Amino acid sequence: MAIPRILVVDDDSDMRQMMTQFLRQNGTIALPAATEREVQGHLAGGRVDLILLDVMLGDENGLEICGRLRDEQDVPVIMVSALSADHQRMEGYAVGADDYIVKPFNPDLLLARVKAVLSRARRSSSLVHRRNIRTFLFAGWTYHAKTEEVLSPDNVQVALSQRETALLQVLIANPHIPLTRAEIAAALDVTGDTSQSTESIGRSIDVLVGRLRSKIEANPKAPNILKTERGVGYVFAVDVETQDT
Repeated sequence: MAIPRILVVDDDSDMRQMMTQFLRQNGTIALPAATEREVQGHLAGGRVDLILLDVMLGDENGLEICGRLRDEQDVPVIMVSALSADHQRMEGYAVGADDYIVKPFNPDLLLARVKAVLSRARRSSSLVHRRNIRTFLFAGWTYHAKTEEVLSPDNVQVALSQRETALLQVLIANPHIPLTRAEIAAALDVTGDTSQSTESIGRSIDVLVGRLRSKIEANPKAPNILKTERGVGYVFAVDVETQDT
């Protein structure tokens, strides 16, 4: 397994050094940066697996940087900030951050959150906010993410519900990757409903999968696109091509 390469972006030199040194001591390659220009330089120069991005960067705004990164990159981003109000956290998630950590923080907590985001990224790299301006092609089908239009191989538009569309987005972002019901539920934010049990959530995913199959499969009872992965969950079993629009 490759050693994670983590970009630490903070204009406070002491904080940047502390975080970089701590991450290096814990099995990662930590790269320091203080500006958006330096971030872009690192991204252009090699693989980056995760970005720790401070919200306040002197004259620059970390939220705006995160938004621009998300338009261009799929690399996970954890916002780091002294701003702790709920609406400030939500602003981070709204621009595509994968997590939000408030200063001051316990270094061990930081490491745990880093490992969790890296694990999610390796497991299913697009179960988080991703680009929505692409066209996806699979098994003769076309999905225009910007307009959320789905066209059959016969070029007939097929109407999907909002939930079915969200499921399709998760699946086409992860072709050939078996996903558990829990992972799918988390991506659809189904797990946010604390009134539902794990078993109930699993059943709701099964029903949703059945509905989507009824619309994109020639024979929903013998699916070729969205298959059941025994003992795991479901897998989008066809290649997916993307085109920028």
